[in-house]
Amino acid sequence: MKSLVTGIAVLSFAVMAKAQSPQIREGNKLYKEGRYEEAVLQYEEALKKNPDDFTAIYNRSNALAKKGDKAAAMEGYEKIIQKGKDPRLVEKAYYDKGVLHQQQQQLDESISAWMEALKMDPEDKEARENLQKALREKKQQQKKEEEKEKEEKKDKKEEKQQEKKPQQSKLNKKQVEQLLKALEQKEKEVQKKMQQKGGSPSRPEKDW
Repeated sequence: MKSLVTGIAVLSFAVMAKAQSPQIREGNKLYKEGRYEEAVLQYEEALKKNPDDFTAIYNRSNALAKKGDKAAAMEGYEKIIQKGKDPRLVEKAYYDKGVLHQQQQQLDESISAWMEALKMDPEDKEARENLQKALREKKQQQKKEEEKEKEEKKDKKEEKQQEKKPQQSKLNKKQVEQLLKALEQKEKEVQKKMQQKGGSPSRPEKDW
């Protein structure tokens, strides 16, 4: 059976029908009681007697994952995937490998692992559901990335257009009108002063 941990993160626990060593049986008991540190020690005792006991490797990896040692747990799953001979155990290792990747926000890796698990066991409902959720999340990520890329391209295009535009006067319409009025007033004052002096202007007055 596979037990729910958090969200879609599910860790499975091997209870193999084969004859198991007393250490594995004791480790399984401790595991179910939530005493993961002690369970790890029991599985390691079993591995001292038989280093190729993949049930012990798998259960040890699950116990390590439960107590937070994801790197060591991943090593165990990888060893089963590479060297394990029991297809059921290999499928479980792929499944739980996907869970660890998902817990670490490694979406692509979790998708890959769950796909492998489903190849080995197309009837694995939880692997299928987790894969579907991961693929939907991946689709949303891609959509956000595409939208971000479009926005960045749009911003760059607008920047280039601004660079190509000729520099425009910083004066607004009102300021221009005020300057013209000031110049006209100055012209009138000059003409008035010259008339007061009795002299004629050196050049004819403007009729505008």
